[in-house]
Amino acid sequence: MRETQRKGDIAVAQAIATFTKINYDVSIPMTESAAYDLIIDTGLELKRVQVKYCGGLEVDLRNIHSNSKGYVVKKLKEDSFDWLYVYTKDGRQYLITESLAGRRSIKLSNQHLLI
Repeated sequence: MRETQRKGDIAVAQAIATFTKINYDVSIPMTESAAYDLIIDTGLELKRVQVKYCGGLEVDLRNIHSNSKGYVVKKLKEDSFDWLYVYTKDGRQYLITESLAGRRSIKLSNQHLLI
């Protein structure tokens, strides 16, 4: 398994644990083709959550993967997800709930800290 996939797995596992701890129900899409990684039931509404692992304080919002022809870069589509959860290498967790449409990246700040 590639290291980037492992980091993504760690971030998803931590997101599930954190959202469960704060008493939200968590669902996982059955397909890999969804533009989000989790569905969170807050008790009032459902939220589509994209999960990212980040080594620093700037999160790239593009999806980058490789295939037989090289790297494929997909820009963030409008209304792809409702929330962005970010887990950093030092264990910090961030939740961005505002629209990120049209942005290539976002800088994390204390206002986004989840826990």
